[in-house]
Amino acid sequence: MFKKGSAGFQPANQGPKQNACATNRSGFQPVSFFQTSRRRLPHWQQGGSVYFISWICRSGETLDATERNITLEAIRFWDNHKWTVYAAVVMQDHVHLLAQPLTGSDGGYINLGEIIHSVKSFSAQKINRIRGVQGSLWQVERYDRIVRDEAEFLEKWQYIRNNPVNAGFVERPEDYPWLYEKQD
Repeated sequence: MFKKGSAGFQPANQGPKQNACATNRSGFQPVSFFQTSRRRLPHWQQGGSVYFISWICRSGETLDATERNITLEAIRFWDNHKWTVYAAVVMQDHVHLLAQPLTGSDGGYINLGEIIHSVKSFSAQKINRIRGVQGSLWQVERYDRIVRDEAEFLEKWQYIRNNPVNAGFVERPEDYPWLYEKQD
């Protein structure tokens, strides 16, 4: 799945691409080189990287089965269009995923923060409509980490896979309906 490239571990058949374009016809800002941003946590982006990403519900909020379906569908909506989702799990009050932003039509990488914002915004609006409420569902901040190598990739995948087992929801990861794993 990964090969050693000049910019670290890269998914097979996807070497680093650099482009200094400032806009993207998709509506998403491309990432051309290493980019940093900050709220409370730092967010580093490097084109071609795979990320371990987590976000949580606002304090006191939990997701029922229908709401977890909506969230997983929102994550998978951009799969193979804006990012590749390798693994994702939607728990009662948080989400974990392994994903890699794809290149846009301009050659720059699609901005991870903008994809996540789209997923969180869409899922929150749809869930709030069902609940008949307004306001934030997700905390604004997220945790994201550039996956450094294949060993870390596999460790994070196993963490995602085993999250519902460790929480006591199922005995086998395959039995948890809100676990997605990309098939080879």
